[in-house]
Parts: sequence; structure tokens; C-alpha cells
Amino acid sequence: MSETGMKKKYKLVYDRANCIGAGSCVSVHPERWVMNAQDDKADLINATKDEKGEWMVEFTLDELESFKLAAEVCPVNVIHIYDLETGEKVI
Repeated sequence: MSETGMKKKYKLVYDRANCIGAGSCVSVHPERWVMNAQDDKADLINATKDEKGEWMVEFTLDELESFKLAAEVCPVNVIHIYDLETGEKVI
């Protein structure tokens, strides 16, 4: 993979308030997701929270497939990925 490809940036936006605690994201990408024992919802590791309560994290191409899989297996569609360069929604 080219160095340029590795530096491409993406942003994941997680609507934690609407998480139902299925844990699918944790199952497929446990390096970045963990279940919170207090409310049985998933926490996004190393994320920041915005004023709307959404959790966000920026990442590079090396994590794209893992995060995409987490978004795809989420039964309530609360995980969204955007290309930071173009602003387009990836999933």
C-alpha cells in the first residue's frame, strides 16, 4: 500500500444515544470498541464527544475495513463513516 493511501483520513461518527447494546461492533473490532458495563452500550475507544452527544474518531485507511464491518453489522445503523478529504459518506 502506498504511503499516501495510509495517510488518507476518515471520520467515524457514532450515535451512542441510540445504541441498543447488541455488541456486534465489539465482536468484529474489539481493538476499538468495548461494552460499557454500566449501561450495556458500546464505547468507542479513543473517541471524542461533540455537543450533540455523538462520539467521533479520525482514522486512516489501515482501519477502514474493520470500522466498515462494525458499521455493517450494527443492527440499528448508528455507526457512520465519512471520507475527510471529500466529505462523502462511506457507510
